[in-house]
Amino acid sequence: MNIPRPEYPRPQFERDAWLNLNGEWSYRLDPGRSGGERGFPESKGFEGRIMVPFCPESRLSGAAHTDFIEMMWYHREIAVPAGWGGKMILLHFGGVDYECTVYLDGKEAGRHVGGVSPFTVDLTGRAVPGNTHDLVVEVRDDMRGGDQAFGKQSPRYKSAGCFYTRTTGIWQTVWMEAVHRQGLRSCKTVPDFDRGAFVFTPVFHGLAQGGTLTVKAVSGGREAAAATVPCANGIPVTLEIPGAVAWEPGKPFLYDIVYEVRDGAGKVIDRVVSYAGLRKIHIEGNRMFLNNRPLFVRFVLDQGFYEDGIWTAPDDGALKRDIELSMAAGFNGARLHQKIFEERFHYWADRLGYLTWAEFPDWGIGFWRYYSEAPLNYYQGILNYMAEWRTVVERDFNHPSIIAWTPTNETSRYMNLAEHRRFVGGIYELTRALDPTRPVNDSSGYVHVRTDLWTVHHYSQKADELAAILKPENQPVYATAPEIELPAYRGQPYIIDEYGGVKYVPPERGEYADNSWGYGRPSADAAEAFGRIRGLTALLVSMPELGGYCYTQLTDVEQEQNGIYNYDRTSKFDMEAVSKVFSAKPDWSEY
Repeated sequence: MNIPRPEYPRPQFERDAWLNLNGEWSYRLDPGRSGGERGFPESKGFEGRIMVPFCPESRLSGAAHTDFIEMMWYHREIAVPAGWGGKMILLHFGGVDYECTVYLDGKEAGRHVGGVSPFTVDLTGRAVPGNTHDLVVEVRDDMRGGDQAFGKQSPRYKSAGCFYTRTTGIWQTVWMEAVHRQGLRSCKTVPDFDRGAFVFTPVFHGLAQGGTLTVKAVSGGREAAAATVPCANGIPVTLEIPGAVAWEPGKPFLYDIVYEVRDGAGKVIDRVVSYAGLRKIHIEGNRMFLNNRPLFVRFVLDQGFYEDGIWTAPDDGALKRDIELSMAAGFNGARLHQKIFEERFHYWADRLGYLTWAEFPDWGIGFWRYYSEAPLNYYQGILNYMAEWRTVVERDFNHPSIIAWTPTNETSRYMNLAEHRRFVGGIYELTRALDPTRPVNDSSGYVHVRTDLWTVHHYSQKADELAAILKPENQPVYATAPEIELPAYRGQPYIIDEYGGVKYVPPERGEYADNSWGYGRPSADAAEAFGRIRGLTALLVSMPELGGYCYTQLTDVEQEQNGIYNYDRTSKFDMEAVSKVFSAKPDWSEY
């Protein structure tokens, strides 16, 4: 049987000794939450069959169970290669929604909380090289409880409005690797564009006297620079690159990076292959700059849903194709909306020169009470959020294509303004501490507290009306709640990061559902819809106040039918004409 999603899931930190655990697993739903009492952790296999890494709600999983799943169990056997003796055996999960416990041969091996952050279970001493073991994963997904973030997953039985089919359980690749006990654990890469250098900050699983780390930057198969230093946690290594080449849209040049760890005798005990792009993102006044040149962001909203895989792309090529479709429509990047995308998506963005803002799926935590009717301890939601957001920023830090972080979206329904400001301000500070190199959009659209980008949302369908809204008479910028937000405005870049949303359904396709919708009145035909898109976008490009836009959206998502493309990624419009609209930029921008 072919293994789904066979590609290496972590392309910026790749080793040779690894084993993909995707494929057919057994599973069982547990609506009574009684599996622990019934001995499920010791299971040798369940009745159902499911294709991992696709969630049970998806067609590609083979289950297609779309009702709420508050608890479920997975099982498969894992055969540990005999050649892995003497090394750490690490079991990696790209994403499991939401809380899970991992058992090996009936004994608990690890736990994790969070639906979109990766985690690792150390099986060293439990999994024996040359042996086969029973792996069981217990999943809990109480998304109506108010303590967990779920983004655009529907909190009701039916998909409606801007909420879609849920994702439960394993939804990214599961894999194992063998690593030396003094091997490299992680390495943060900071591009120093102005000096033509990279700064690498390593962390090791363990340290031993005499160990060394060699870092090499390779271009076109030739070594461009290298350095060897003693192994030490958190001590930076700088490589200055002679004749350094920049990474930018249109010219996404990447250096291959090789890490080699040697023991005191000079033997290579760990080798990791990575890559890096030399680029700089910063703000001067009310403009963003990329590589010291002014940038006008021409973004599209991308929610990362798929008809057959829900949150999981059916194959690696689908991730690449979404970026290619966006670029063909004239966009230079995307706001990745209410979802943490797979690392392979960022890999393709890096390879193709596609800019992104990474955004956490914060909707669902009880701090902003949208959905739950249960009594809330909203500080539990904050704790869950903070831990997971930190992991996500650390996971994706090295991707040159990511040029901003968006921790939250439309945070309007706070229960206490003082606590709202404390929380959002704390998120901003945490993000800047984790990554001082990128701007932080504290809350896309509203309600801003402390932010590097002033972002707003408005779905007026008339260009003249939108112009008046974006240039209010008695305030410097539009704000959803001016009496609360405007103290946070300090002349930041002013960007409308949601607009448009023009609904158009080609007549040969029909409505996706009985509750299909889009913003404004339905379009009579493709010409009217395109005319609205063109008029609104031309206005935004003509406004010198603005530093960019984000059009809603790249594709239809279930009943929300306001995409440039249909849900199956086929075109709705003359894409050559669409590209002319979204590729237009103001005279002051070089991108």
